[in-house]
Amino acid sequence: MKDLALIRRSLVLLVIFVLVLTTTSTLNIFAQSRRQPPVTNEKKNKRPDPSKPDEKQQDPVPPDVINHPQEAEKISVSTAVVNVDAVVYHKKSGQIVPGLKQGNFAIFVDGQPMPITNFATPEAPITIVMVLEYSKWSEAFGYAGSGGFDPGTYEVIRPAAMFLTQFIKPPDDYVSVVAYDIRPTPLTDFTNDPTRINQVVNLLLRNSPAFRESNLFDALKFTLIGGRGDSVVLEDSKAEKSEYTGLASVQGRRKALILIASGIDTFSKINYGQARKVAQNAGVPIYIIGTGNLYFKKYEDRMRPEDSITGSPGRMTFLQAQNTLKTFASETGGMYYPVTFEGELPSVLSSINTLLRNQYSLGFKPSDVRDGKQHKIVVKVDVNGDGVYDDKEFTVQARTFYNAPKE
Repeated sequence: MKDLALIRRSLVLLVIFVLVLTTTSTLNIFAQSRRQPPVTNEKKNKRPDPSKPDEKQQDPVPPDVINHPQEAEKISVSTAVVNVDAVVYHKKSGQIVPGLKQGNFAIFVDGQPMPITNFATPEAPITIVMVLEYSKWSEAFGYAGSGGFDPGTYEVIRPAAMFLTQFIKPPDDYVSVVAYDIRPTPLTDFTNDPTRINQVVNLLLRNSPAFRESNLFDALKFTLIGGRGDSVVLEDSKAEKSEYTGLASVQGRRKALILIASGIDTFSKINYGQARKVAQNAGVPIYIIGTGNLYFKKYEDRMRPEDSITGSPGRMTFLQAQNTLKTFASETGGMYYPVTFEGELPSVLSSINTLLRNQYSLGFKPSDVRDGKQHKIVVKVDVNGDGVYDDKEFTVQARTFYNAPKE
């Protein structure tokens, strides 16, 4: 009996020892998990020191980056030079005015004249991103608008195919095509290969939209300032996601965005105001072919004012979409064409091509203002060089705003 009691006492002491050891280890692990992470001065992309070609410069991480979480979806676009693409045409005849020089133009910001630091004549090739609304809503609008005679996607594909095959002139012109529904997807990166352009058209014809949503604002942000998204389809990349360079970063070439869309946005991550600010700051004219107009005109009297419970767009949604497209075009120096019938496309596409080929590229350095506010841009032209601006006779089509960076 004494041996049995001794054995029991030894077992109890052993259990207590194990519990104490386990508790101590747990407390040490918990204490380590609560420690602040070590402050490191390494960055993901470190700039090399020119004086030490074999070593990399290590920049310290600012304390506010360590102590505060990063804000989500914060949009910031700033540049040392504000680019302004301008087209000059006669108000009555619509005749475009060629052969102008830098001295024929003047730029005013908030009423104050700004020296023109950059100037290029309309002789450079064009670089274009074509953005297509390729969603089930756009397919439904096109199908119902045509009375079921054409596949619904033809309303979007037809103008894209006509412009790509008739007005893009390789090898000097470059084009990229982005289709969007719930998210933007690059079909091809910038290319001047006619074979690749035909592959894009065939890809659109062979496929059909996958989602009903049309996130226009996200597509504009992605196209203009870039970001991480789906890999380029025709590149046959093994990676599901990759970085896309925005059109605003393209330097030394005349650039524009051609948008073929209804203007309806379902639930983008950014709102209308943020998308509008991105478009204003990008310095890229947006030329828009509005779709869904035949559908709206045929069924407007039967639509409810508000959206239905199933999500079908109401009359106010269509009117708001049209106003959105007009605003994007006018504030960026582009043009909005609400196309109703197929027969309108040749003249519309020819007009867009003419405007693209006759853009004067101007640039100015804004004053050292960092108020984060919107500033109005006015471009005036003196066609005959007599020192008097010809505002009554000629129209200058150019962007109307830029947003100053904020401290």
